[in-house]
Amino acid sequence: MIKSELILKIAEQNPHLYHRDVERIIDTIFDEIVGSLASGNRVELRGFGAFSVKKRDARQGRNPRTGQIVDVAEKRVPFFKTGKELHVRLNSPAS
Repeated sequence: MIKSELILKIAEQNPHLYHRDVERIIDTIFDEIVGSLASGNRVELRGFGAFSVKKRDARQGRNPRTGQIVDVAEKRVPFFKTGKELHVRLNSPAS
């Protein structure tokens, strides 16, 4: 599912809301998640999962095309851990 499909589905389930309002709500939610992660905070959505940021140390890598050694800078990467309810739904037999 992509963002536009999510907006469309929520708009269909909530006909009392304008499409532009649903789009603004989704954008606000995503902006808050991104902003919180950028600040180094953890975002937890109960039953769904938790987003956090992990630090990857600087290291030496290798250019796959030339084999030349290159320095890879330290960076922060997003990390997602599923919640218990999501994990159970994904791993339960189809009914």
